[in-house]
Amino acid sequence: MTVTTGTQRQPEPGPGPGPGQHTEAEGRTANRAAGLRALKVSYGVGERARHLLVDGVDLEAAPGETIGVVGPNGSGKTTLLRCVYGTLSPTSGQLLLDGRDMTGMSTKERARSVAAVPQDAGGGFGLTVQQAVAMGRSPHKRFWEGDTARDAAYVREALERTGATELAERRVDELSGGERQRVLVARALVQEPALLVLDEPTNHLDVRYQWELLALVDGLAATSVLALHDLNLAAYFCDRIYVLDAGRVVKGGPPAEVLTEEMLAEVYGVRAEVSVHPATGAPTVVYLPPTAAVRAKSVRAESARAESSQAGPSQAGPSQAGPSQAVHR
Repeated sequence: MTVTTGTQRQPEPGPGPGPGQHTEAEGRTANRAAGLRALKVSYGVGERARHLLVDGVDLEAAPGETIGVVGPNGSGKTTLLRCVYGTLSPTSGQLLLDGRDMTGMSTKERARSVAAVPQDAGGGFGLTVQQAVAMGRSPHKRFWEGDTARDAAYVREALERTGATELAERRVDELSGGERQRVLVARALVQEPALLVLDEPTNHLDVRYQWELLALVDGLAATSVLALHDLNLAAYFCDRIYVLDAGRVVKGGPPAEVLTEEMLAEVYGVRAEVSVHPATGAPTVVYLPPTAAVRAKSVRAESARAESSQAGPSQAGPSQAGPSQAVHR
């Protein structure tokens, strides 16, 4: 798909929108941004909610920022995001949207400002892609209202921007995982959100669409909060990153400050080298095999060389054979 982004990491010379600027077309489906603050947000389960899946999280997203939430499996990323977009209610703490407590908002009021692309979205219930995307207009309509020409224009634009125009008449149930993910993003765009929450939006997408989808999100006027597993994508597209471990924020800040070799060893339990990529200017993580694996591989290589040297001339291949051992075809 062709994506026009409003925020370029390294603007090319010449006319066109620069950092933080958005064209008229780009602003039509996402033309506002809201600030988000999480203050000591916790979510617990079990008896008296004592088992905390999210534990006293403080997080802030300024209007227009792209914020990454990262961490190992089971660290609380999805639970935190569900609290933000309203599927779950925090056990304690506050979530503020432009300073207003989100728990005081009705479902419809919240949906007018916050759109979500969840990790575990359900089936399409026989709907076509066009119908499913049009459902994103529901928060802005009365129950009995039909779709207007303006609604249809929003849907067309969102499908185009997510590279899903050719899918419009297909049933959602028939789509691949990657195609469905693009449709879910399109549906979120037509909500005209001030805050866009995406839980692992690059799941099921090939490398090209991962980059194009995040470039699209990054170019929106809306504030975005994303849970990501790919730390290199997070480093490039996110203004700031929060690292969760066992439900708690263990580090937060710009990618260059957060993505360190020490953090990766402590939180993820992996060896890695982190450097600034000369082309992108963003931190780049290169993962290294565990020390034990490196040692084992070295031992196997030494053993193979020793066996080869002990084999002698009788085991030599055709390239090493003398005249009497020549191989005739």
